[in-house]
Amino acid sequence: MSQLSNTPEQIIIPRSGDIGNFEVFRALPSKERRMVGPFIFWDQMGPGEFLTNQGVDVRPHPHIGLSTVTYLFDGSLDHKDSLGYEQRILPGDVNIMTAGKGITHSERTGRDIRQNPSHLYGIQSWLALPQDQEECAPCFQHTGKKELPLLEYEGMSARVIMGSLFGRTADVQTYSDTLYVDVHLEPGVTLEVPTTTEERAIYALDGKVDIGGAVYDPMQLLVLRPGDHIIITALEHPVRLMLMGGAAMDGDRHIWWNFVSSSKERIDQAKEDWTQGRFDKVAGDDEFIPLPE
Repeated sequence: MSQLSNTPEQIIIPRSGDIGNFEVFRALPSKERRMVGPFIFWDQMGPGEFLTNQGVDVRPHPHIGLSTVTYLFDGSLDHKDSLGYEQRILPGDVNIMTAGKGITHSERTGRDIRQNPSHLYGIQSWLALPQDQEECAPCFQHTGKKELPLLEYEGMSARVIMGSLFGRTADVQTYSDTLYVDVHLEPGVTLEVPTTTEERAIYALDGKVDIGGAVYDPMQLLVLRPGDHIIITALEHPVRLMLMGGAAMDGDRHIWWNFVSSSKERIDQAKEDWTQGRFDKVAGDDEFIPLPE
């Protein structure tokens, strides 16, 4: 049964941080909320600029128990992992690396891109894996922008990154019910958020939105109550927002550095494995990040 409220349950203001000499704004995890569906980590990267010979350098680092999801609006990143995949990520593509029992990867601005000034703007998120998939074999999937469904109505467009919206489904592997959509709304245009997804949130990147008569600024994670009937209206400027969520996770998750697991003991084992060099390496990228103190 729907709740009586039609405004967000929680409003999360991202905190600023740094990855590879680049500013990010982290909405998940936070003290207010650990997860929305499988989303356990949510970083807005940029928008930012690099001078010639500069760029992002996220050195090889390990993951377990999650899928990383990279989605860019501007610029590019070069992904390399211990499975041997090398992939340049461009705006509108979705890059998914499932760590499972363990993987190592790096993310850097390409050498050719560094020859000129460049930009970077996007979202990097992590999806926790269900308990029966936490130790799955690691894998990699890259889906180009043109392969993702694009819904277009008068004054609205929506690119389905993961899951389904209004009858269109992205051909992207998920391990639990997941919804992830890139939405553009022209001023005055509305979006009715489907109630079929159990846990939902929206994150406006640009433009103010009206929900239930209240106005919300961009760069806030607005967590919606399950079952609430929510209508989003773009106000005087165009709005770009991300709609995200999925089924509630099957139990609590622990997160430490780049490791996610339902078991603290498994995270302790991952720490030891990284320290002792038991994770596979990224070919041709030999820099090492020690465990944080």
